[in-house]
Amino acid sequence: MRIDRLTSKLQQALSDGQSIAVGKDQNYITPAHLLAALLDQQGGSVRPLLTQAGFDVLQLRGELEELIEALPKVKDNYGDVQLAPELGRLMN
Repeated sequence: MRIDRLTSKLQQALSDGQSIAVGKDQNYITPAHLLAALLDQQGGSVRPLLTQAGFDVLQLRGELEELIEALPKVKDNYGDVQLAPELGRLMN
């Protein structure tokens, strides 16, 4: 996967997903981290599209938070975070 070929919004969402993972002491960026970042993104299109499609975005965000909290934590990972295999496959 070539990061430079992604849109700036998706690059920012990956960065924000990484920040979420680091903040939760997790060593992988999962699809849940990325979707949470996309939902929280200012000026992004994911939240408005899901809202138009009839999704309860607040409930989805809450469930994502629960899922993220349940992921394994790594003590003293020093910000060493990488893409989870399932996110890598999704991005490819």
